[in-house]
Amino acid sequence: GFRKGTLPMMNEPCMVRSEAEVDQLVWDSNCGINIANYLTDRKEKIAVVAKGCDSRNIVTHIIENKIGRDQLYIIGAPCTGMIDRRMINAMVADITEVTEQDDTIIVQSPAGEQRYPKQELLQNNCTTCVHHNPVIHDEMLADPVEEPQGVERWADVERIEAMDGDAKWAYFDDLLKECVRCYACRNACPLCYCPTCFVDESMPQWVGKSQDPIDVRTFHFLRAYHCAGRCTDCGACERACPVGINMRVFTKTLEKDCFEQWGWEAGLSTETRPPLDTYKSDDPDDFIK
Repeated sequence: GFRKGTLPMMNEPCMVRSEAEVDQLVWDSNCGINIANYLTDRKEKIAVVAKGCDSRNIVTHIIENKIGRDQLYIIGAPCTGMIDRRMINAMVADITEVTEQDDTIIVQSPAGEQRYPKQELLQNNCTTCVHHNPVIHDEMLADPVEEPQGVERWADVERIEAMDGDAKWAYFDDLLKECVRCYACRNACPLCYCPTCFVDESMPQWVGKSQDPIDVRTFHFLRAYHCAGRCTDCGACERACPVGINMRVFTKTLEKDCFEQWGWEAGLSTETRPPLDTYKSDDPDDFIK
């Protein structure tokens, strides 16, 4: 589950192995890390607290044989969104504590107390999420929350798709210019569990280690393609990025393509194979050039 971090809004994953440690566990709007990232290839029986996107990645891990369903006891946590700590840090200096009361976020600093509606402080991915409740669980921490209706899920992708070629090139050049190749996005992603990542291969070497723009683009594009049909838009990559790059635009484009071409959303059922994992004679082939 999660415990309080050493800084405000920085809850961290933790392992509880005894009854005496249970009081460490917390659940609030700062549990944005995708905790499914810590389950792959475990051999023991393990309980896990899972919000909607965590549960969908757990389903993906089960499908991909990274952990067995019988190994898991899933404690479902209905979620109304995680708050964006960068947004709050930009608004208030020297924050000492952040708490919440109902739908209000309370920020304490030497300047005093400030209150904000939670809906105005959500992470970007949470504003378009339509699966707030766990899709798989053994018990629930609370009653399910109402799922949002009429969400414009793909507005950001459609805005980019409407650009001409030059504008798109300029957009992605600007998007990636701050990348320092720290791989925090890869390390935070529950889907990136390859024993050796393609960026670390030396025989053959798929991509250079430099800050050359082509190498940077290659890393982000290929990592996104590895998530095709698997990404749940949990926002872990964007949350972990130290320079605030919204690399979700890569995976969200592929998420939109899977939804429009196959009606597919990742991690909703352990009984259905992903579209890129199966073949049907009537599969759409419009993408073939």
